Amino acid sequence: MSGRPETAKPFDLSRRQVIAGAGGLIVGYTFLPAFAQVAAPEAPAPEPAHLPGSLDDTRLLDAWIHIAPDDAITAFSGKAELGQSIKVPLKQIAAEELGIGIDQLTLVNADTGRTPDEGFTAGSMTIQYSGTALRNAAAQVRVLLIAAAARRWGIAPDGLRAENRQIIAPDGRTLRFGELVAETDLHVEALPESPLTDPANFRLIGQSLPRPDIALKATGGAAFIQDLRPEGMVHARVIRPASPGATLIEADIAAAEAMPGVVAVIRDGSFLAVVAEREFQAIGAMRVLQASANWQDGPALPDQTAMSAWLEANVSETGTVAEEGDPDAAEGETYEAVFTRPYLMHGSIGPSCALAVLERDDMTVWSHTQGVFADRDAIAELLNMDPARVRVIHAEGAGCYGHNGADDAAADAALIASKLPGRPIRLVWMREQEHANEPYGPPMLLKLRAKLGDGGMISAWSYDLYSSTHTGRPGGPPALLAGQMKADPYPPFVGKLSIVPTGNGDRNANPYYTIPNRRILWNFIEAAPLRISSLRALGAFANVFAVESAMDELALMAGTDPVEFRLRHLEDPRARDVVERAATEFGWSGIGEPGGTRGVGFAYARYKNLASYLALAVEIEVDPAVGDVRLVRAVAAIDAGEAVSPDGIINQTEGGILQSMSWTLFETVTFDQGGITSTDWSSYPILRFSHVPDSVAVHVIDRPGQPYLGAGEAAQGPTCGAIGNALRNTIGRRVHDLPLSRERVRHALQA
Repeated sequence: MSGRPETAKPFDLSRRQVIAGAGGLIVGYTFLPAFAQVAAPEAPAPEPAHLPGSLDDTRLLDAWIHIAPDDAITAFSGKAELGQSIKVPLKQIAAEELGIGIDQLTLVNADTGRTPDEGFTAGSMTIQYSGTALRNAAAQVRVLLIAAAARRWGIAPDGLRAENRQIIAPDGRTLRFGELVAETDLHVEALPESPLTDPANFRLIGQSLPRPDIALKATGGAAFIQDLRPEGMVHARVIRPASPGATLIEADIAAAEAMPGVVAVIRDGSFLAVVAEREFQAIGAMRVLQASANWQDGPALPDQTAMSAWLEANVSETGTVAEEGDPDAAEGETYEAVFTRPYLMHGSIGPSCALAVLERDDMTVWSHTQGVFADRDAIAELLNMDPARVRVIHAEGAGCYGHNGADDAAADAALIASKLPGRPIRLVWMREQEHANEPYGPPMLLKLRAKLGDGGMISAWSYDLYSSTHTGRPGGPPALLAGQMKADPYPPFVGKLSIVPTGNGDRNANPYYTIPNRRILWNFIEAAPLRISSLRALGAFANVFAVESAMDELALMAGTDPVEFRLRHLEDPRARDVVERAATEFGWSGIGEPGGTRGVGFAYARYKNLASYLALAVEIEVDPAVGDVRLVRAVAAIDAGEAVSPDGIINQTEGGILQSMSWTLFETVTFDQGGITSTDWSSYPILRFSHVPDSVAVHVIDRPGQPYLGAGEAAQGPTCGAIGNALRNTIGRRVHDLPLSRERVRHALQA
């Protein structure tokens, strides 16, 4: 790559951006004589009509679809490409409604200078919100172009159709989109209803199309932000303390400045960085600064072996997630259990990276953040800049799905760039920095008490969740390491209890089963000892593990097959469909008696209780000599609504199964009182090729015409639950604490 990326033009506050991000406060004062009659206040303006998906927040059609006079068509989405291949289905959706081929459309995504603000790319909501917005916007643009052609020809619009960037009349006459756009105003607010294409006439939606990004990623091409090399670029590294919250006292800056190739050493309070012409020069100078730095340690960390007691002792407040009936008064045989989840890393294969350049008072940042607008605002506040002078452009990173160090690296690069105008700064974290400083998924303690009543039905369910917040994305500099370390530091981010329908730490804590009496409480811990934020699926991973483990134990108490027991408690026909489909495709014939080396397990959840339905059956193999657990095969059924790209849903589900398998069997952040000790792949083991299943099969239940539900995070909880149930089926004992490591399995076998 030579020269700066094309998108690195000086920031231009265009009309489109003002439209996409308009908002403000106008304060006016009118001075009237004391005797003047004050007019009666005007009636409040009516609430605007609700629009589909993200159109409700960015309501103008030309914020989503642009057509140039030369027929070039561009679609815009505020969602980021994180490896889930959202660009292909988003283009399928827009092209379908415009009547064009997917290769006749360019998609621009996640750029604060060009795209709508769609918040964070999170929660499996890209297709649900951005896809819905693009589909409706494209359909309405098609209607406007047809209307323009009808006016031009003086005929009724009935019978006109859009095809191949043209409007075609019944008699064969054609007009190009580019001709018509000059007399078609796309700068209009979208309508609540759109003439969407009938699923029976789909050309693109429902098709599995190739992913153009795979070739570069598979061959080591320039596919990620780590691969960008703009002209004039210099390399930067930051120096981090071993102890979280430590304060820098001194460092031998002069020695580093004298090293070959060093451009600058930057210190701003406890923020310490070096910039050099070559990457190895920056790393060498970083090591010198690291060795000479003297830090005042932060507060001692709690005992990792007593985290459950720590969580119970540090509850700030308790919120009610769900309550129905009286679980205490219900009768039945009681099942009680306690489950735990440790701190978990994102463990991105490519350490966090960002590029930043300050030119003519405009800051441009390339980042693999999941929220370009939030990151822009946080960086602007950090640097005391007008947000209109900061532009954040998304570039893919090598690993994510959650809030890793991407936003921090972006802030690091921007802070360094603000000290060195005109030089593009490439900032990359070291592996040990990534492991020790990224925001982790928080630990969880889960106490469950259920009762099995008459007829083998659950009569009561009580659930106590102990956890901090599972979100800490940039809402300002307090969420950024650079903000906490600069000379005038911001206080560290502190989460607040928030119970919403989509869930947080309480996501999927409320079982999607028919239970007459239930109480689900979130015992919230405000001050977490380690940095925490969003990890894929938030609390659903551990909550579904606990819920589905209990469902198997209750089925055993009832003397019922686990699949039949779940069906007995499911009223939603779509939930029943995925359970039955997964069991059938797996060849489910019951769990059998424990005692061998192989076992089977089953689990189900509807993600967030309002998104995709997923059921999963697994077969595992246990080596009793060492306690090793290997997932042999997995069969899943998923209903994500209308399937835009079936292959995309399959890819996301397969990836979710493997990622969840890694969390379930191997992963845990380790620390002592002085800091993080799992700073490499040896101390933080993840799934290796030797443990990859022999087969993973995903069956998509398509629902043409139904709303998009999102598939990216549906598999995490059921995978963990199914593996835990299969382990119980194999060794005859339940392991309640994650991960289901060799040590814990050996201990269970010996017990």
